[in-house]
Amino acid sequence: MKKEDCFYLGKIVKKYSFKGEVLAKLDTDQPELYENLDAIFLELRNNLVPFFVERSQLHKSELLRLKFEDVDTEADADAIMKSDLYLPLDLLPKLDGNKFYFHEVIGFTIKDKNFGNVGIIKAVNDTTAQALFEIDRNGTEILIPMNDEFIIKVDRKQKTILVETPEGLINLYID
Repeated sequence: MKKEDCFYLGKIVKKYSFKGEVLAKLDTDQPELYENLDAIFLELRNNLVPFFVERSQLHKSELLRLKFEDVDTEADADAIMKSDLYLPLDLLPKLDGNKFYFHEVIGFTIKDKNFGNVGIIKAVNDTTAQALFEIDRNGTEILIPMNDEFIIKVDRKQKTILVETPEGLINLYID
């Protein structure tokens, strides 16, 4: 399994017991969706390694208490501490309407209600305070904030996103 075929679920943050149990901080708004997993990929030395889940349960709402097969001691747990957790993309819950996953809209066309065809989404930059669509318009990069007020419609069939940006925003990049 390659990392690009997976999504980041969270990180093992601490040991829970002397029997190899660990606590993982999940990067999700719905941790209960991941309470009964059979297996999880752990990133160990830049490789995704499958670990089979013996049991798991939510712990203090945002942490997932995990007991993996063959992780039976504190030393075993130490070996996987701070590991990132990944799951295959097909386990992501399906979104509809104007909600979307960042990886899902790469390659979509952005159309602005007033400006017209803006370009193709080549990436999503979520390292800034406001996530941004990185759009390629014939070699020119255009950045549009991913603001719910700007997004009018996500059309998965046509692979387009219709936006209405503030007047002049797109022209800043073109003129």
